[in-house]
Amino acid sequence: MIEVKNLTKKYGDKVAVNDISFKVEKGEILGFLGPNGAGKSTTMNMLTGYISSSSGRILINGVDILEDPKKAKSFIGYLPEIPPLYVDMTVDGYLNFMYDLKKCKLPRKAHLKDVCDLCKITDVRNRIIKNLSKGYRQRVGLAQALIGNPPVLILDEPTVGLDPNQIIEIRTLIKKLGKNHTVILSSHILPEIQAVCDKIIIINKGVVAADGTADEIAKNITNEHKMTIRIEGTTKTSADKDEIVAALRAIDGVKYVRADMERETGIYDYDVESEEDSDIRRDINKVCSEKGWNVLMMQLSDLTLEDIFMKITVGDGIEAEAQAAASKPKVRINLNFGDQSDDDDDDDEDNGSEENEDNITGSENESIEDENASGEENENGGQE
Repeated sequence: MIEVKNLTKKYGDKVAVNDISFKVEKGEILGFLGPNGAGKSTTMNMLTGYISSSSGRILINGVDILEDPKKAKSFIGYLPEIPPLYVDMTVDGYLNFMYDLKKCKLPRKAHLKDVCDLCKITDVRNRIIKNLSKGYRQRVGLAQALIGNPPVLILDEPTVGLDPNQIIEIRTLIKKLGKNHTVILSSHILPEIQAVCDKIIIINKGVVAADGTADEIAKNITNEHKMTIRIEGTTKTSADKDEIVAALRAIDGVKYVRADMERETGIYDYDVESEEDSDIRRDINKVCSEKGWNVLMMQLSDLTLEDIFMKITVGDGIEAEAQAAASKPKVRINLNFGDQSDDDDDDDEDNGSEENEDNITGSENESIEDENASGEENENGGQE
């Protein structure tokens, strides 16, 4: 549905985005991450046609966004971080204005009702936008992006300003939309990305630093295979420690064992590291069973998305692991960043949008045939 090929953006002699390529299929939710100044905003603005690329191609549903911008933009629902609202209008007046602007062909009354119900703004349709809270303004911005049922949704910080209940509702909606639509979600709330997205792209210094699921990326940026085990010995005293450590070290595939703190009375945790591609969990259970020890906990020391993000964007000495992972085709990790610009792109201008194939009236195959639809949204972005 979205294909980016060798995309580059230069501002004079500064390179904001450097030869990046990736693909997002229909039914996928992509989490698009990157620190400030990494090139994320520039990339998203090129995806939506807000700015043009210096070289490379962007295909939206097979249509080049530079060769046929009107048709390509008709496939996109776009929600910027700052919603493009006319604050002196009522919610209903604004949504009707956007309906006309996009030349939407779906039944007006039923379609706008579905959009308002979906975004939980039915009770404020007659209120002036400038009198609404930030959370309601965010949802009105989301509603305008859903008008016309665009099949591609680009959402920048869609849960900013929402309360916890509203955040859960929006996350649930995004996951539902992702079943049949292409969604790109940008957020600095990393647990939100991990909870919602099927795939993650991390961009750093203008290049794609990692591309894959969180688990795939984690496996490729570290060769560590660690676990923490809580074992109850026969005496339930500190005297058990040396015996347990010795038994664990004797297991084939174990590289390292260390007794940690006393977590329960007479019961200790043990940090165990295994050889690569060795699964020692069953052997550990077997030894403990033979010795009459109880395994009270066994926890793999997996990297969180925060750990992954920090390792990739800050470094943390993972060049060797990245090179070792280069042979794995599902995940790409690139730490050889060139001279890129950190200054040319902030996270203020990203845009995004969202849509529901079940709750919004009309066929998702009906697109918006209007070059002003996306362009007007960009104009409105500065008029909150």
